[in-house]
Amino acid sequence: MAIAPQALHEALLDAAAALRQERIDHLFSEAPDRADRYRCEVGGLSLDFSKHLLHDDAWQSLLELASARALPEAFSSLIAGEKVNTSERRPALHTLLRGTEADGHSEKSDAVQKTLSRMAALVEAVHSGQAAGATGKRFTDVVNLGIGGSDLGPRLICDALKTPEAPLRAHFVANIDPEDLDRVLRALDPESTLCVICSKSFTTEETLSNAARARDWLLAGGIQDDAVGQHLIAVTTQVQQAGQWHIPPAHCFPIWDWVGGRYSLWSAIGISIPLALGWPAFQQLLEGARLMDAHTAAMSPGENVPMIMALLELWQTHYLGADTHAVLPYAQKLARLPDFLQQLTMESNGKRVSSEGERLEHDTAPVLWGSAGTIGQHSYYQLLHQGTRSFTADIILPLRSGAGDHDARRALAAHALAQSRALMVGRCAEEADKLGRHRDVDEAVSRQFEVPGNRSHSLLLIDTLSPECLGALIAAYEHKTYFLAVLLGINAFDQWGVELGKEIAADMRGLLTTGETEAEIDPSTLVAAQAWRAANTD
Repeated sequence: MAIAPQALHEALLDAAAALRQERIDHLFSEAPDRADRYRCEVGGLSLDFSKHLLHDDAWQSLLELASARALPEAFSSLIAGEKVNTSERRPALHTLLRGTEADGHSEKSDAVQKTLSRMAALVEAVHSGQAAGATGKRFTDVVNLGIGGSDLGPRLICDALKTPEAPLRAHFVANIDPEDLDRVLRALDPESTLCVICSKSFTTEETLSNAARARDWLLAGGIQDDAVGQHLIAVTTQVQQAGQWHIPPAHCFPIWDWVGGRYSLWSAIGISIPLALGWPAFQQLLEGARLMDAHTAAMSPGENVPMIMALLELWQTHYLGADTHAVLPYAQKLARLPDFLQQLTMESNGKRVSSEGERLEHDTAPVLWGSAGTIGQHSYYQLLHQGTRSFTADIILPLRSGAGDHDARRALAAHALAQSRALMVGRCAEEADKLGRHRDVDEAVSRQFEVPGNRSHSLLLIDTLSPECLGALIAAYEHKTYFLAVLLGINAFDQWGVELGKEIAADMRGLLTTGETEAEIDPSTLVAAQAWRAANTD
């Protein structure tokens, strides 16, 4: 299926061809008000996209494409609870979790509000000491046992917003590798540790394996079997199975099939967030996301932050040839943001057929990667500045990011702005030659000083790293991901590619256990399995 109607597609191709001969810094010279016009603000966020290789004609065509692909109507369908997840024939109503109402879904809304009230009550009981461990000790630590969306979202929020005064210390375990859990539990006291088991089906292998080992650790630490449930919380649809672990009903919270895992941090999946940070912080997080929902529903494409982000990514990847998208937050508190966004964007839009099952002739999601602050400047920024790969990027800079050494924070901001400018202007041949003469090197060496610049990127300023701003930021990326899926004609809410490996893993477990399996296995895998068995047989 075509990304755009033919006339718009040709106009965008022509614009891209012309702009490849242009430079971003020259576009500023031609339009001094460019930085004001190519900017959009909402909820403490300011998106500056003036440093993209983009002119007014191309931008107008992209805005027409937003209308042609009915992005506003697509968002209305999303929040109204239509079955936008076509392969599983269900809605994707994560916006309802933060109070963005949908007509005709009062029953779901009531269930959400009831669950939030129960979560708040349990959080208050834990923090007050009313809900304590089996031996009477107050809880000091919470261990979140999940994987994918049951891990990455809550982990990001807790890491970004934690303070020395936090009610509980939060820890996260996702990998089935026992080393992950062992490293966390090694420093904890079973009598004062609360574990959250996040598994919709209560069968997720990685989560249930870690949960079983965590329960054994609690039992070995002196917690009686019939009291171990006081140390466990379950977020699942399988309350009966949770009860078999002696988890009381008050510690069991639902997660609904209309909430995708990577969109679930706003639900009970995120209960580690208020346990670690306090209930007001969780409420403020929801409020920030709800503000972004309202902005997205109300604003036209040219004034709509998530729609602009999606249009820019389509422009860069499908018309200017970018293969990857780097997310570069200049805040250590956002160090886990690229990890979270990898799942959000690549699991959502890593597809090869359209929603109608047609084989796509174009690429879908770009590879997303990145890291925090100046760390990347001393590893992969060399490739960004002088490499041959084509990419696009978001540089994220909080204007106020907390207490601490003011000079160090000024230096961090200076680096963020410097990298943004360096990506745009580079170092021309004349400057490189001048630098070469200064260093008394020949022309061949001087050419190595050239930096092409002209690298398209957005500069995303955040007022402060508050729960509200962080909620708005995450919601913006959620909606951007959905809008890109609409532009590409794919389903953003399924992940069948993830399921295949899980199915094959069952055969591999049998092969590694007995050395035999009824499944057809290739010679390479058989050799590797035999090597593993040989190394793990006493």
